[in-house]
Amino acid sequence: MSGPFAETLLQLAGRIRAREVTSTAVTEACLDRIARGNARVNAFITVSAEQALAMAHDADREIALGRYRGPLHGVPVSFKDLVDVAGMPTTAASRLLAGRVAPSDAPVAARLRAAGAVFLGKTNLHEFAFGTTSEDSAYGPVRNPVDPSRSAGGSSGGAAAALVEGMGYAAIGTDTGGSIRIPAAACGCVGLKPTFGEIACDGVIPLSWSLDHVGPLAGSVGGARATYEAALGLPPSQAAPPPLASLRIGVLRGYFTELLDEDVRTAFEAVLRRLEAAGAALVERAVPHASDVASIYLHVQLPEASAYHAEAIEQHPDAYTKPVRLRLEMGRFVLAEDYVRAQRGALLLRQEVSAALDGCDALALPTLPIPAPPLGVDAVMIGHGSQPVRALMLRLTQLFDITRHPAISLPCGRTPLGLPVGLQLAGRLDRTRELLDVAEAIEALIGTP
Repeated sequence: MSGPFAETLLQLAGRIRAREVTSTAVTEACLDRIARGNARVNAFITVSAEQALAMAHDADREIALGRYRGPLHGVPVSFKDLVDVAGMPTTAASRLLAGRVAPSDAPVAARLRAAGAVFLGKTNLHEFAFGTTSEDSAYGPVRNPVDPSRSAGGSSGGAAAALVEGMGYAAIGTDTGGSIRIPAAACGCVGLKPTFGEIACDGVIPLSWSLDHVGPLAGSVGGARATYEAALGLPPSQAAPPPLASLRIGVLRGYFTELLDEDVRTAFEAVLRRLEAAGAALVERAVPHASDVASIYLHVQLPEASAYHAEAIEQHPDAYTKPVRLRLEMGRFVLAEDYVRAQRGALLLRQEVSAALDGCDALALPTLPIPAPPLGVDAVMIGHGSQPVRALMLRLTQLFDITRHPAISLPCGRTPLGLPVGLQLAGRLDRTRELLDVAEAIEALIGTP
């Protein structure tokens, strides 16, 4: 690749299958980019160069013998450092887990191994996935590849930064409040959160058991689809994207557009105009209790995270970064009745999102209300006042973790400063493949980065 996504995963897969290029050569190129560029963005915590090259050699040998496994065979990928990969450290970007080595693959890693993918290593993140900026990490902050003075988003910031820097063709991340889609939007790649439970969370360090999702990031919707299908052991989809003129898109406004950076608003509205000009039907949709999303999310996520970390934070409080430790301690003060009330609120929101999707192929809204913020900034000016960065970055994504609907972010433009803007699409429960169909049709209209 001469630049970000000069070649998509599926284009590379075709060349590897045709033996126009070897997996070994591609893997060596990715490892070279990591060696030369990781200091700039700090995307990787662990690089498994020897293992990656051995896997690439095995892939080349199998393909030469006619034993092609599918689109990920011989393709270099990475894993967020919450996901167990046999023989590699799993640190969760925390001093607490220093020296921990995974004895076996998480199911998602085992599936990608069976698909013939090449494992480059483990990517940096916000400690224990408990943040939106990927700057509270025992291994230092992840930096945005577009502008290293800015956040890569989080918590799967290293995964997105690595992809945009050409350090691999797909990555596995996790998403509890937006942690795949937020960095995808901030860095300018595609991030998919499937329906809750589709990709098993076993072997993945949890943040919040009722909100955690595992999913892929890639340079294109097709690459995200191929990685998602491999993670489920599904055969590659043969479906063609639907014609844009056949699509009915529900547009979420109100709460979802009342706090938007003007450059984000401009890019979002421009995409809607292009969709309408291409024949798609745009209809206004609403989620009546959207203003309760943040409160419901916090009253579920905080106590679940605190319960998981209760023993460790009592015994080793100084092993955590201070901001993450403080958030974990906050969870101890959530009353049981408030947690139950929040879970009931989550059920109501799930019903409301499903109702908004009735008669629509997908819902559309921005992924992030703001472009990637500068590192070290706790608040930004938006509208007529200052808003906390963490709350803003979660504002438009956390709903679909609460309701468990599949959602995807794809690049839809850039600000005058060149910062990426993400378009978010949400689909019906258990219809992730249909959402991917819609996303591919829209990507064909607005282009890849």
